[in-house]
Amino acid sequence: MTYQTTIARPVATSGVGLHTAVKSRLKLVPAPAGTGIVFRRVDLDDFEIEAHVRNVARVSYATSLMKKGVLLSTTEHLLAALYSCGVDNVYVELDALELPILDGSAQPFIEMLQQAGIRRLRKRRRYLKVVKQLEVSEGDRRIGIYPADDFQVRCFVEYAHPAVGAQEVSMRVGRESFSRILAPARTFGFVQDFEGLRRMGLIRGGSLENAIVLNESGVMNGPLRFPDEFGRHKALDLIGDLALVGHPLLARVEAYKAGHALHTQLVTKLLADSSLWTETYDETPSHHRQLRAEASVSA
Repeated sequence: MTYQTTIARPVATSGVGLHTAVKSRLKLVPAPAGTGIVFRRVDLDDFEIEAHVRNVARVSYATSLMKKGVLLSTTEHLLAALYSCGVDNVYVELDALELPILDGSAQPFIEMLQQAGIRRLRKRRRYLKVVKQLEVSEGDRRIGIYPADDFQVRCFVEYAHPAVGAQEVSMRVGRESFSRILAPARTFGFVQDFEGLRRMGLIRGGSLENAIVLNESGVMNGPLRFPDEFGRHKALDLIGDLALVGHPLLARVEAYKAGHALHTQLVTKLLADSSLWTETYDETPSHHRQLRAEASVSA
């Protein structure tokens, strides 16, 4: 039997938005059981936007949420950290429309959670357990979700660039595995795309300090943190988008050259068909074994 969690104490950070270049202050605040992950625009009278796929606004180079015309952009890195670390309930206070990009990875958010601590609540945690497979495709891109006794992801990416090529990441997701394998992996971009993206109003806050930048021949601001950092970051993004299910998943998700649009399509279609899943309060024995193994590694 497992119980819902929140953070033990408030913690804050600040930085510029990747796409808007606007500086914002972000604060994580403990929340009661049953709240979920809720964003608060403190610059707009604490207007609340739930981290749920029903509030997805657009998914062009970032996952943005919108409710009643109020926008919130680039949520995926923080959501990936919260989801993988098992934080069920938290208020995310923000004083601008985009979360700070920080160093382009989820590592700063993991460090915030370590500083905040995790507190167990008295209400039992509900899991969404997938019982039938679902697949979504678009050209040569595809994503599927399949029954499993724990939460697993497999992510394949391929770019025609000498520093990237084909990369694949496959793992069981938990606090320790996410923090070690995925959290430090940074977002990335290609110099030849920058002019077009900026004309679209994107990546105004991008820099060599908050993203891996590639020119035609290689990485401009190396060294890489991992040889397959690009694939790892795409897996990180995938988990952040899967957090929009609203409950911890017991499922295996496989993504092939997918992105935010396919990720959120999958979540939307999954939740729309209740024959594909069931809600349960109990993890399976294999999931308990995984958590115990992670606890022993962390110790």
